[in-house]
Amino acid sequence: MPSTNKFTTAYANLLLRHPVIILILCLGLTLALGSQAPRFTIDASPDSLLTKDNVLYTQTQLVNERFSPQEFLLVTYEPHTYPLLSEETFGTLKEISNALLALERVESVRSIINVPVFANSPGLLSANTDLSSLTIESGNYDLASLTEEFTDHPIYENLLLNEDLSATALQVLFRSNPELRQLNSQINALNSLYQAGTLSEDDAERLELLKEQADPLVRELNQTREAEIEAIRDIIAEFDNDATIHMGGVHVLADQLIQIITSDLVVFGTAIGIGICLMLSVLFRAWRWVLIPVICCVCSVVATMGLFAMLDIRATVISSNFIALQLILTLAIVIHLIVQFRESAAADSGASEPDLITSTLQQKMGPCFFAGITTSVGFGSLIFSGIQPIIAFGWMMIIAMSFSIAVSLILFPALLAILPAHTQRDEFKFVDKFAAGLAWSSLHGRYVVLILSLAVLAFSVLGILRLDVENSFINYFRKSTLVHQELAYIDQEFGGTTPLDLVYTTTNRSDNPDILMTAETVQTLQLIQFRLEEHAAIGRILSPVNLTDLASQLNDAPLTEYELTAAYWLMDADFREDLLGAFYDEDSGQARMNIWIQDLTEGLNRQQLLADIRNDMQEIGIAQSDYTLTNMLVLYQDILQRLFSSQILTLGLVFGVLTLVFLLIFHSLRLALIAMIPNVLPTLVVLGFMGWMQIPLDLMTITIAAISMGIAVDGTIHYIHRFLEEREKHDYPEAVKRTHASVGIAIFYTTVLVVTGFSMLAFSDFVPTILFGLLISLAMLLAILGDLCLLPVLLRWLPERNK
Repeated sequence: MPSTNKFTTAYANLLLRHPVIILILCLGLTLALGSQAPRFTIDASPDSLLTKDNVLYTQTQLVNERFSPQEFLLVTYEPHTYPLLSEETFGTLKEISNALLALERVESVRSIINVPVFANSPGLLSANTDLSSLTIESGNYDLASLTEEFTDHPIYENLLLNEDLSATALQVLFRSNPELRQLNSQINALNSLYQAGTLSEDDAERLELLKEQADPLVRELNQTREAEIEAIRDIIAEFDNDATIHMGGVHVLADQLIQIITSDLVVFGTAIGIGICLMLSVLFRAWRWVLIPVICCVCSVVATMGLFAMLDIRATVISSNFIALQLILTLAIVIHLIVQFRESAAADSGASEPDLITSTLQQKMGPCFFAGITTSVGFGSLIFSGIQPIIAFGWMMIIAMSFSIAVSLILFPALLAILPAHTQRDEFKFVDKFAAGLAWSSLHGRYVVLILSLAVLAFSVLGILRLDVENSFINYFRKSTLVHQELAYIDQEFGGTTPLDLVYTTTNRSDNPDILMTAETVQTLQLIQFRLEEHAAIGRILSPVNLTDLASQLNDAPLTEYELTAAYWLMDADFREDLLGAFYDEDSGQARMNIWIQDLTEGLNRQQLLADIRNDMQEIGIAQSDYTLTNMLVLYQDILQRLFSSQILTLGLVFGVLTLVFLLIFHSLRLALIAMIPNVLPTLVVLGFMGWMQIPLDLMTITIAAISMGIAVDGTIHYIHRFLEEREKHDYPEAVKRTHASVGIAIFYTTVLVVTGFSMLAFSDFVPTILFGLLISLAMLLAILGDLCLLPVLLRWLPERNK
């Protein structure tokens, strides 16, 4: 302790001799880093939530490369005034299509007015058939026959029309960037080597170089997509008086996410800042106790954002709350310093400001530093989750926490030395009474506290056993939001929102190279698709089967393999590519079934659906080696299923490391274990509450437990540190009362500010952000009870055992 006080005194003297220089240096560094902050970016693309170094991701990329599915988005159109199949609607669709085609990157717009209509065209299989003349756009159609043509259409239903023919969709297809496509192809090839364990050092270097080359192109493409989506919304806004119009697609979702996250960062960052200022004003009633925390918070956040921009660390959906977290974590450190300064001033009214600052640092510099370290441990545990976006979030918060610790311990004393002193105000009486009441409950109701704690523990364990993992992007948004309405509409009216690919490798290829697919292959694909369609959650399916069904309809009988091949080669080349190019690869003999899952299907269990599909394949005699399931549903479900083991790992790691930190701080294993109990319990309660309330674990909620423990442990360190000091001079009851009257008040203030800040997130449109804010607030409320009720009870026996 003497050596610690020597260091702290020397540190305080250095700051007090040159506070203006220290302040100028801190503000200069903040401005330098802050100048880069405008370059800080948010990556809300679905890929940002994926773990990109696993087999499933590589398989998905290879499938996309092999079948080259074209980037597209949907614009749905449901007319109010006229029937869907009417001249007026066709004219409007033509206007919208022409406006969309004027966009530079739009290659084509596919709709019911420009796709072949075959009702009056039995000569489809003729080489002389001009498919462009069979469209509504060409005028070669009969309105009366269109309803029959489009009803139960093998290809157009759920893609260009909904089932009851009340709405249509324009499929906007975009040109790809040849350079980026080539780079991605090379990256995919090297990733395959990495998965196979054959990636050489030279290949690894080349892989990183290719990623660096692709990155600016991806950024440029994302910016272009944002501009395109905005332009498309402007276009369709001109027609929304007479129809319900929605947009859908992966990149539309990403754009909406970016807008919501950006809005949350600005709105809730501002709201939290204002709320904190108001609470500080009410609690401390002095302008410098508002100004100092605000300056510390702003400097830490701005500098962190600037560094992230310089290092090209981007916020994702998961890490988008880091600003709110850092504001509140910085504030927590500063509050403990303020309360200690006020306590020292109240104890010695004649002490000078420099003496009070030195005394404050001697009392709190160590606890604040170790509290910051333990919080970093909570975030650091996320690095070992094995899930890439969560790992990135862990690193971001470690960096942010480092800034918070440094800024608080440097700027707080420097600002105090510069700002003029003021008349000290007493604490509110209700705060003193609150702390004294909790002290009384610990001293006189210890058995009640222990029994209630055990009951809460049992409740939590039972709730944890009910925890589940699920994932529905639609339900991530409030029902009142545009993105929820668009996703829900497309999910129910146009066959689903989450893609799943089943890639089947044909095992019976014909010896005749002119045969496209053997009859046995066609029958197998038809059987697979039939089994898939039996699942209620499966909506639209596009595959080679759609072509065979269409050809059979036109032929009024199933086609032989020779007739199918002839039909394929006699078709218009572009139409042939549209029908089959993205679903069958002649070279590899692989067929792709593009399946869309309807997320809002009641009772949908995605993991069970995948298991049922695999069981279907086994029942119809298809070996596991002959097919592959890929795309978003598989990738996200794989991540979610790893959340359970990841949650156990991260919590176990946090528990072990925090126990070790406590052991290093307090030099007592018994005390370290005691300190962990009031921090583990709130975390278990939060998880149990999630289980009872059927709040699933997902990429956002999984971080709550580790973060809660990391934040809550701050109060424990401050409490034990002060209790041990008081215990050297007083008996147990008096030590508890005095600790509650000092640190207890700081914990109260910190909890009020943390809960106030995080509760504001409840007004977000993004449900994971809402849950994040409310569950963290719940954890903090439980933590104050753990620190000020349960912890003193556990410490009761410590002195006796150390005698």
